[in-house]
Amino acid sequence: MRYGLLLLMLTLLACGPDGAAEESTATTGDPGIDRLSEAIRQDPNNANLYGQRASMYYDLDNFDYAIQDLEKALSIDSTNINLHYNLADVYLDYYRSRLALRTLERAVALDPDRLETRLRIAEAQLILKQYEDATGSLNQAVRIDPRNPEAYYLLSQVFAETGDTVRAINSAEEATQIDPDMIDAYLMLGELQAARGNPRAESYYDAAVDINPDDVVAIHARADYYRDQGDLDRAIAQYRRASTIDRQYVAGNFNAGLLLMEQDSLQRAYNEFNITIMNDPVHARAFFYRGYASELMDDADAARRDYETALRIDPELTLARQGLERLDG
Repeated sequence: MRYGLLLLMLTLLACGPDGAAEESTATTGDPGIDRLSEAIRQDPNNANLYGQRASMYYDLDNFDYAIQDLEKALSIDSTNINLHYNLADVYLDYYRSRLALRTLERAVALDPDRLETRLRIAEAQLILKQYEDATGSLNQAVRIDPRNPEAYYLLSQVFAETGDTVRAINSAEEATQIDPDMIDAYLMLGELQAARGNPRAESYYDAAVDINPDDVVAIHARADYYRDQGDLDRAIAQYRRASTIDRQYVAGNFNAGLLLMEQDSLQRAYNEFNITIMNDPVHARAFFYRGYASELMDDADAARRDYETALRIDPELTLARQGLERLDG
């Protein structure tokens, strides 16, 4: 509730007579923001203070105010590359990738030989599918640091997305040779080799999990591989393992439930969907599938309750609507 009130107050306080956003220095009720706003009133030309307040707005997902503060900070100190990075990050999270790219282009102009900038702009170009530009940026990164694993990993992504599987594999392998603990590169190699039907894929997934046995993303990726190979028992075990490590990682229980449905293990599937719902009470598809398991186990009342709940959460969930129609038919 307090966060909602904060955003409402910020919105009201940010608008002048013409509705345009103005610099926010009024009291909001957030102690950290209010302290920084007071400091800004005392020292209005301090770019660092605007940058700090932007970070707090960013943490609250208040992207408009974060952008406003970062633009103000850059108007005071346009040579601060970290401010450019922070502004680009906000734009990316706000689905404004082209503005992020423009911001990073200004950072490149400030220091063309800064490795981090080249890597960041390559990521933005990759998001925008500007593959030729991304390749150029990454070649520049390799020129600056020929042993940078992140550059080779990003190159593998570029090559994979443009259909050059051989170069994608070579680049990802280069990344793992430079950094043997680079989980993302091993997962990339697993995905690329699996797509080619190469059984070596499993060894790459194993390597990723071995590096960090508690990495739920790596465990889930290996589970996906087992599923695609038709090894459902091992896939289910891996999905459940991921959610056991992190109870908020509900995709593990949910996917285990789906595979158990395929095996006609209805009660076990019901249990997995139930765990999913306990950890994510607005997971509409989990309500539907728990209801479907109940329907298949001849518990129409439980199925109906879950279908209705699924539709309250997501009125566009056709599967739940069809479920109700079956029960009423």
